[in-house]
Amino acid sequence: MSDRRKTDVVPDQVYPPAEDSFLLLRAALREVRPADRVLEVGTGSGYVGAGLAGRVTGVVATDINPHAVACARARGVSAVRTDLFSGLSGPFDLILFNPPYLPTLPDERIDDWLEYALDGGPTGRATIERFIADLGRVLAPFGRVLLLVSSLTDLDAVRELFAQAGFVSFIVDTEPLEDETLYVIRAMRDLCRVGA
Repeated sequence: MSDRRKTDVVPDQVYPPAEDSFLLLRAALREVRPADRVLEVGTGSGYVGAGLAGRVTGVVATDINPHAVACARARGVSAVRTDLFSGLSGPFDLILFNPPYLPTLPDERIDDWLEYALDGGPTGRATIERFIADLGRVLAPFGRVLLLVSSLTDLDAVRELFAQAGFVSFIVDTEPLEDETLYVIRAMRDLCRVGA
């Protein structure tokens, strides 16, 4: 009985597929190559990872939320509970991330597992900054990254973070919503800067 409780999904603690999930999967389906080893960071429900099943060599997903990991596994996604990609070594050819990007002040936090999918810190970029800083460790030399961000997060600031870390980036898809615009940024190592 106790083992069963560990894997039960608590639906209101898992970020459900929404416009950002649909946009990321749409971009990923255009980007993915059959030989790719794919890592989806922050998988949530596992919607994106499951959508790539059978199209690539392999998909591994991570999430810090144990309920999200259980939900992704229930969709058939190989999911690991970890913070971003801690403990993984790669290399991965394609890394996908729909991060927590909502600007959130400390007094706005709701302090539950779902908060990990939403809270981007005061700028909306707290988790994105950590992701980009450690990305090179798990990305294959010619690997690509698809990162979903919102206009609330300051698109230019995110692209500058990529540039400072030695990556080139550009927008590959957008989705206008009522109060914001969602963007998918494609990034890869700036080969002109390698060894410079």
